[in-house]
Parts: sequence; structure tokens; C-alpha cells
Amino acid sequence: MTAGLRKGLTSYGDAGFSLFLRKAFIKAMGYSDDALERPIVGITNTFSDYNPCHGNVPDLIESVKRGVMLAGGLPMVFPTISIGESFAHPTSMFLRNLMAMDTEEMMKAQPMDSVVLIGGCDKTLPAQVMAAASADLPVVVLPTGPMVVGNHKGEVLGACTDCRRMWGQHRAGNIDVVEIETISGRLCPSVGTCSVMGTASTMACIVEALGIALPFSAAAPAPLADRRRIAEASGKRAAEIAVSGSPLPSQLITAASVRNAMIVLQAIGGSTNGLIHLIAIAGRAGVPFDLDAFDQLGREIPVLLNLKPSGAHYMEHLHHAGGLPALMRELTCFLDLDAPNISGGTLGDAIAAAEHVANQDVIRSLASPLKPEGAMAVLHGNLAPLSAVIKHSAASPHLMRHTGRAVVFDSIEDMTNRIDDPDLDVTVDDVLVLRNAGPKGAPGMPEAGYLPIPMKLARQGVKDMVRISDARMSGTAFGTIVLHIAPESAVGGPLAIIHNGDQILLDVEARRLELLIDAAEFDRRMSVLKDAPPHRTPPQRGYAKLFEDCVLQADQGCDFDFLMRDGSSQTPKKVG
Repeated sequence: MTAGLRKGLTSYGDAGFSLFLRKAFIKAMGYSDDALERPIVGITNTFSDYNPCHGNVPDLIESVKRGVMLAGGLPMVFPTISIGESFAHPTSMFLRNLMAMDTEEMMKAQPMDSVVLIGGCDKTLPAQVMAAASADLPVVVLPTGPMVVGNHKGEVLGACTDCRRMWGQHRAGNIDVVEIETISGRLCPSVGTCSVMGTASTMACIVEALGIALPFSAAAPAPLADRRRIAEASGKRAAEIAVSGSPLPSQLITAASVRNAMIVLQAIGGSTNGLIHLIAIAGRAGVPFDLDAFDQLGREIPVLLNLKPSGAHYMEHLHHAGGLPALMRELTCFLDLDAPNISGGTLGDAIAAAEHVANQDVIRSLASPLKPEGAMAVLHGNLAPLSAVIKHSAASPHLMRHTGRAVVFDSIEDMTNRIDDPDLDVTVDDVLVLRNAGPKGAPGMPEAGYLPIPMKLARQGVKDMVRISDARMSGTAFGTIVLHIAPESAVGGPLAIIHNGDQILLDVEARRLELLIDAAEFDRRMSVLKDAPPHRTPPQRGYAKLFEDCVLQADQGCDFDFLMRDGSSQTPKKVG
């Protein structure tokens, strides 16, 4: 088996010449023969001026390189796509699969014996792990880390749960234009990912739970020296596995580790986006993912992590409380402790090394959980034949069983144009419905599921109401919001047949989402829908056409059908 500079030679019809030419050109960079004989560790450079979540990547690269060289390897930095959540049009989810393809192909095209994948912002870590599962090259994942908290008038602030809370106060007329601008400069006081349990933090926890990132790597804040030490250790470990050739992603992303990640996702009050990404990662690894098993775990696993938006604290507080291993220590009776870790040990070893921090309120015990059930519930019913998801840990208890009148928005544009209209016929007891905001309908399944409270209700003090859609929402968001309704309306899902004034039932305990019309009327509307024209003209070229033609629904992770392990959209037989 070839390794190092001899790996994956460019084809010129003469392998000897290919290696000679490769050496000749790389020596232009000043490398010695000794350096070029070392195992090669690739390091992804995902830095971008558009991506403040990755603002510390240049420092992390230097730390990783130091670790690689201390272990006798040759670090080689290479760029990939960088996706910054708030700068990506139409949505970062639209570009996740493109980043996964880019990362996979660059891992395979260039000679490297292992790779350190540096990512942080919402869609970058899942894209990288999806790529790793497909390329099956030894990898160490290195999250960029969360930002530290800010402060405004003596109140601790953190992006982006407090972004939404403060903006809601501004919409309600309680914060003026001058103050909201001041707050915008205090919400993100450092580079790094969101400081709450949003999607970025959720994915950092998931990759650590999967065993594909070093223990304690999820929570250390981006600006801290701890983060750079984790980077150095990641580089050192990458050099070691470059020599040994293992463990491979296929040895780490298994049914056992995916189940561990499911448990952690429920216990941390994780982002609903994390569920989509975990499904996609499992699909790349050929591991069946059972949504009903995930839901059942949610009934058994309480939320133990007291972090916003489900709780009160921030990611840096989790770090100081012992990190994710300290949280997983509370879950040992549920977890597979023998699952291997990229560090060379097991999940049990990582938990055993966790610090015991007294008198902290960030990590709760099973006997005293933050919430009695896990973060998420999976819903079914005539509005969600495949599935829908609600993050009930961040929802209003009094709305967990609710029947209300539908107020329908046919698109994000329609919602934008009408949501604040003073003449909008809406009350606090109604159910806001957004459709054509799914993977194909939007396109890219934007985080529009966090429908704003209509301004006239917000100014009456209304802070929550039931909202349903085929869109996603940020992990930093909160409220009684049903998401990921599948199939989406743009491909003929029942969300498309709701009329204004229809009664909709949400029953989280029963896991039901129902349109309350009789079966004959339901069937009649679905029949009419088959002949309805598409709500938009589909794209005719480029990546947008590829996305339109190949993206799967939310219940299958929104990956491209041809990129799943078996190259099809048919999910393997479920186990759970």
C-alpha cells in the first residue's frame, strides 16, 4: 500500500516520472528530502473573511502543524469551501452537500495519510464528517470552539439565543433602534461559534460523542489557550494514525456510536438541525437510522445540560464544568462505553478522565434533570406522513397539546410581506403555517421555521404560539415550533393542502400532528394537488439543478441520493 508522497500519483502513464515530477515541484516550496519522506497529514483550511465562526482557524492551523511535526509527520494545509451561516445565500444548508463533496474529493485527490478537519460553523462540521465517512481516510475532527459571552447593562449575553430574544423585544417596541445597534456589538465579543447550544455546539458535541474528535474538544472556547492545546493534540494524534492507518471513520461511525450520539443529542437539548446532520452522517457510513428509536430515547433520556435555549448557561460554562465527558458520565447507564475513540481509547476511558466539578449547575444529574424528557420528539400524522420534529425542551408547556385555526403563508416571501400587516387575521390561539420552505421548495430548507410572532401580537406581549413548517430553525431558537415536515409541500406533501381557517391539532405527548378535516375531504384535496402547477420554476443549470434533482427529504438527512453509502435513497432496514 502506497503512502506519503507516493500516494495517489497523478497519471502521466509513467509512475516513476509522476513521483519525480511531484517531488520536483514540491521542492520549489523549500522542502528537504527528509521532510518529504515523512507521513503526510493534511489540514483543512476553512478560514474566510465571511466566516467569523472560523476566525481562529489560522491560529489552530499553526497549533495543529506543531503537533504533527512533534510527532514526526509532515503537515500540508489545503483549502476547502468555508460556509458562514449568516452570510450564505440562500442558506448554508443549500451548500452543505457541496462542501462535503469538495472536502471528500480534495481528501482523495491529494496525497495525505490522515487529515485534520477544522470546522465549526453550523454546516461545516457535518459536511466534513460526511466527507470523512465517504472517503474513509483516517481523520481527526477539530471544532473551532464557541465564542465567549458578552454583556449589556449587567446582563450576560450570548449569540444567538439572545440575538433572537433581543430582536423580539425590539419588534415589540421595548428596545429602540439606538439600543439594538449597541447590543449588536456586544452579542459576539470574540470569534468562534455561537455560545449557546445551537447547531454548531450541537455538532461539536455529536462528533465528540461519535468518537471522531478528541475528548474535551467540543466545549473549549475559541479564544482560550485550551483550544490551541486541543489543536496541537489533534495534530499529534493525526500523525500517529497516519502511520498506523487506523482507526478509520468506518471503524468509529458505527451503530453503537450513532446511538451514543442520539443519546447525547437528546440530553444536551441539542439543535433540531443536529438530527438532520446525524442522519446524513449515518447514511454516508451505511448505518441505519431509526427516527422512532430516536424518539423513544427522548422519552427515556432527560435534558441534563442547563444551557440556552433550553436552560440558562453558555458553552464556556460547560467547558469549566468538565466538558462533554462530564455530562456523559451522568449517562453511563445508557451509553455503549466500549465504543472506540480517535484518541486510541474508548468512550468509557474519556468519561473516566472527566473532572468532577463541585457546586456547578450546568450539568444536572439523572435524579435532578433540567427537563424530564429529551430535547426532541418525532411527530407523525396526516400532516407528516414521514415525520416532523419539535424541540419541546425549548417550547411552551401549555402549548404541548393545542388545537388552533390555521393562518397560512405560501412562501417565505408571502410571510415576510404579511406577517406584520396590522390587518392580518390572527390571534394568539392560531397556528401559523409556512410551506414551500423545505429542501426543494425554498430551496435549501432555510431556517425560516422560527416564524416571528406577528407584530400586533408581539406588542400585546405574546411571546410564543404554535408554528409549523417544512423549514428548519436555528438551534439557538426557541418556541413551540414544528419543523422538518416530510414530505415537504413542494413535492406534494399534505402541508400544501391546508386552507386558512382549518383546524390543526398538535399533541406532543401522543406524537401527533393532524389536519382536522374528514378523510374524504383530505383525499379530495390531495387529488387536486397532483394537478397543481409547481409553485416555482425549477433551476435549469449548475449546482442548483443538481440540488433540485438529487436532494433527499429531511427524514433522510437532506443528503444527495447518490452520495449515500449504497448510492441510493432507499434507507436500509431499520434497527433500533
